[in-house]
Amino acid sequence: MKILVISNNPTRPSFRQRIGVYLPLLRDNGIDAEVARLPKTLWARRRLFGRAADFDAVLLHKKKLNLLDAWALRGAARRIIYDFDDAVMYSPHRPDRTSRSHTAPFRRTAALADTVIAGNPYLAEHAKRFNANVHVVPTGLDVTPYRAAAGGDRGDPVRLVWIGSSSTLGYLSGIRPALEQLGRQFERLVLRIVCDEFLGFDHLAIEKRPWSEQTQHGDLATADIGLAPLPDNRFTQGKCGFKVLQYFAASLPVVASPVGVNAGFVQPGRNGFHARSDAEWVAGIGRLIRDAAARKRMGEMACETAAQFDLSVVGPRFLALVRQSLQAAGRA
Repeated sequence: MKILVISNNPTRPSFRQRIGVYLPLLRDNGIDAEVARLPKTLWARRRLFGRAADFDAVLLHKKKLNLLDAWALRGAARRIIYDFDDAVMYSPHRPDRTSRSHTAPFRRTAALADTVIAGNPYLAEHAKRFNANVHVVPTGLDVTPYRAAAGGDRGDPVRLVWIGSSSTLGYLSGIRPALEQLGRQFERLVLRIVCDEFLGFDHLAIEKRPWSEQTQHGDLATADIGLAPLPDNRFTQGKCGFKVLQYFAASLPVVASPVGVNAGFVQPGRNGFHARSDAEWVAGIGRLIRDAAARKRMGEMACETAAQFDLSVVGPRFLALVRQSLQAAGRA
């Protein structure tokens, strides 16, 4: 069996986390996947969509299709699986404004798919408005390298950590007043930023750690407290909480905005704390800074939570949905 995997950018974290990690699992189960970047030009896209007829199914990752592209792909593909893990029906810049340029392509793409795989229930509910065959598969991760990177007492000073991309660095900047206050309050406190860009603070020491696939696990596992701030709007409610799961896998307690799935992942007093205001950020982080035993206990519980999202658990669910789609086409 063969599937054609189409993505706007197969090098992005979203593709790696949602699709790339499962390609070996598909291959080991007799499903060969060819990954193709969606071309920018009309005729190049037509050629790619025409090739869909040579495959048993097409797995479209996140991309919303315009009318012509939807017509061409639906006409050639035997089966279409649409996987998405962001609130692509809303603008990340103006989430409270309903924009036809976002909603119409999403509606079209969700409706033409034979199977829709959404990263969380919030996204699934949006897709169910246009497609009856919608399934939730959370974003999974391999917990092994995080555990392997962890080692005993992390020592002094206490390290806060935030991991993300430059496009989401503004979320961290949004809690700057709370972090500055903590920097003034605790003399030996460090904020480690794992990213491709960095922020500067007046009263808080910064450790700059450029993100890489090889070093990210150690950068998290040798910190103490994970930070997951998010504004609350229609776009961020669709986030799939991968950052929090990374912290959990590294045995870190997490202080997070209770937005979207993060509200359920982080259980106050068990594996971290919720924070809605600067005062709550200061209180939650401050409590963990002062209590090393609580950090350890909550970190252990966080690790248990992450195990529920390990690739060994989530991967078979993804595989089963791909198989079902192929079987429905009579090709399995």
